[in-house]
Amino acid sequence: MPKILGIKVDQITLPQAVSLIESWLKQKKKRYIVTPNPEMVMLAQKDKQFKRILNQADLAIPDGVGLRLADSRLRRLAGRDLMLALIKRGHKTLLVGAKPGIAQKAAETLRSVLVGKPTRTDLVGISESDIAAINRLKPDLLFVALGQVKQEKWIAKNLPKLKVKVAMGIGGALDQIAKPWLRAPLRVQALGLEWLYRLMLQPWRIKRQWQLVKFLAKIYL
Repeated sequence: MPKILGIKVDQITLPQAVSLIESWLKQKKKRYIVTPNPEMVMLAQKDKQFKRILNQADLAIPDGVGLRLADSRLRRLAGRDLMLALIKRGHKTLLVGAKPGIAQKAAETLRSVLVGKPTRTDLVGISESDIAAINRLKPDLLFVALGQVKQEKWIAKNLPKLKVKVAMGIGGALDQIAKPWLRAPLRVQALGLEWLYRLMLQPWRIKRQWQLVKFLAKIYL
């Protein structure tokens, strides 16, 4: 397993990840997935708790083209793509977090567009990261959108109390689903410039993108 500045990252493809998680869903053990990118790697350098959570995850997918610059064996696997691939499999799924209404909107979009059955009830979105509400629904898959670091710490702390099989932090994925224009065109993604597209739409992200500069400096200097 490759390590990027002390952070473990799995060398895995989308089909391999889906197959692995499918096998987990047949077991009793609870699991959690993390999605390291350059920004998360840099934040983990100063946050020992966060670093430990990343390294103890059952699966760490390389979400961020910058990681491939550090290790050419890695191929990007976006957390959003893994989430969508798993939802397509028809498992009972709960989307949690994001701003009020966003998780619900994302669930509605996925039910009608991705799943193709608007009346389907095994895909639900709620704004509150409320343990009691989550446990009432008992989802197989729990996707948490509280922002990186916060969502990973929340999952690590609460997973023992949650009635779920697999949990994963998904950052801004729900915003991208509820607001499709936030997702870069495929050609831009293929060029590894999705970060620039998002920056053009949301200039406030410049502070976050500075972490990428620091990451590259750390790798190459």
